[in-house]
Amino acid sequence: MVGDGFRVHHFFPGNAPFDQYRLSPFLMLDYNAPFEFPKSDRPRGVDVHPHKGFETVSIVFEGQVAHYDSAGNQGVIGPGEVQWMTAGRGILHKEFHEENFSKSGGIFHMAQLWVNLPSAHKLHAPRYQDLRVENIPVHKLEGGTVKCIAGELFGIRGPANTFSSMHLAVIQLQAGAQFEHSFPDHYNICCLMVEGTGTWCHLKDPAPAHHLVVFHNDGKQIQFQATSDAIILLMAGEPIEEPIVAYGPFVMNTHEEIQETLQEYRAGKFGRLE
Repeated sequence: MVGDGFRVHHFFPGNAPFDQYRLSPFLMLDYNAPFEFPKSDRPRGVDVHPHKGFETVSIVFEGQVAHYDSAGNQGVIGPGEVQWMTAGRGILHKEFHEENFSKSGGIFHMAQLWVNLPSAHKLHAPRYQDLRVENIPVHKLEGGTVKCIAGELFGIRGPANTFSSMHLAVIQLQAGAQFEHSFPDHYNICCLMVEGTGTWCHLKDPAPAHHLVVFHNDGKQIQFQATSDAIILLMAGEPIEEPIVAYGPFVMNTHEEIQETLQEYRAGKFGRLE
């Protein structure tokens, strides 16, 4: 459990057989597989906590999430929507199940991705991008769709503004349908099997639901054949070739910067959030 509202599989870093550089610019992936939360008079979630030096990306499949931060941003997103928060030079943040969802209870299903910031942008002013269903473009495939959140796929560009080159998309396929796309061969690519099963590239065994597929950097094209109705979260990005020094919710380039960050946080320089 993260707080009392997010029951997650922690895919990386830490539980994967590679370090934080292997999937750069992506730092962390937590996945809350479908889980039924009972009714609650008090919204479940994670109370006030700090971030600095990276971005948090929350993607909702079922349920509703409420966001609040010390820069004055707040919003609620539901199925098919995304919250993209840039912590930058420092921010306080909290997120909970939306109040009415908490009162009624129900299936909660989401993913949260942490995206590193290049050193030139680690002190960028905090910002918040509220990406609604109607603002996320969709490309139709034979037997499926691709919803582009960031970057460009099949000639459509996602609405998220990013600080490094990356592609983030939700792919939905009917059984028997195919997806294929080419990326630069030095990009790091992984795919979360949100629902369903299917085979990737030359592999014979299908990848099961709620598992993460990580690709070697030895080619340009990825291919997927759905063996059942499937939903996939695609993450592809150009590595940030810089040192990573992480301390909990702070991700900088040097130990000295981490010490400075701790001093700033203790001095209240990340603002206030009740």
